[in-house]
Amino acid sequence: MLDNLLTQLGLGSKELVIYKVILEYGKISPALLSRLTKINRTTVYSAANELKSKGLIVDDLGGKIIYYIPVYENGLEKIINKEKEKYKEKEKIMRELQEFLKNIPKSKNYSAPKIRFIEEEDINDYLYAATVKWHESMLKIDNTWWGFQDHTFVEKFEKWIDWQWSAVPKEINLKLFTNKAEVEKTMEVKKYAGKRAMKFLETSEFSATEWIIGEYIVFVMTKQRPYYLVEINDSVLAANTRELFKSLWNKVI
Repeated sequence: MLDNLLTQLGLGSKELVIYKVILEYGKISPALLSRLTKINRTTVYSAANELKSKGLIVDDLGGKIIYYIPVYENGLEKIINKEKEKYKEKEKIMRELQEFLKNIPKSKNYSAPKIRFIEEEDINDYLYAATVKWHESMLKIDNTWWGFQDHTFVEKFEKWIDWQWSAVPKEINLKLFTNKAEVEKTMEVKKYAGKRAMKFLETSEFSATEWIIGEYIVFVMTKQRPYYLVEINDSVLAANTRELFKSLWNKVI
C-alpha cells in the first residue's frame, strides 16, 4: 500500500527506496543511505532534494553531519494546508485569466482592436509620426486611401496634407467624399491633385473626417473644439468599412 501511495505522489523507484529507508531509520546520513541502498551518493542527494521538495523529509542541521528526517503526521498536515493555499491562489489567477480570455476573439485570424485617442494639442505631431506606418499598411492591403472628409480638416492641416503627398509612395492614391467648400478649390491646383479624387454628396454635410487606411480606421474631429483623433487598428473592421466605401464610390457619379 505504501509503495502505491508514494508512486501516486510522483516518487520514482530510487526515491521510493531511499524514502522507505529514511522512514525505517528515522534519522540517517547521506553516506549511510548510499551504503544501505547501494545508490551512489550524488543520486542520493538528488533524490533527497526531490523528497524535500515534496515535503516528505527535512534536513537535521544540528551537527556537523547532515541527517535526513521523515516528516510525520503534523508536518504532513502543514504541507496539505500549504498546498491548499497554493491551489486557491492558482485558482484565483486562473479565474482572472478566464475573464480576460472571454474578451479575446477565439479565431487565430482575429486580434483585439488597438485603439489610440489623441488630444487636440498632439494631433499635428501624431499625423506626421503615423504617416509612414499608414503608408506601409496601405501598400500591404489596399493602395487607396478611402473615406469621407470634413473640409475643416483641410483648413486646419493643409501643411501636413502637402507634406504627406510629398512623402507618399507613388502607388498610393486617395478617394474621399467631402463637403463642397472654398478650400477644395485651392486643393485642385496642388501638384498632387491628380492622385486626390474627391466626390461631393449633395445630401450630406460631413461634420468629421474618417479614413480607411490599410488596416487602420482614423476618425478626426475638427468641426468643433476640442479637436481629437481616434485611431483604430483592426484589419477586419477596416476591411468591411473599406468595402462599404468602395461600393458607395462606384455608385455615386
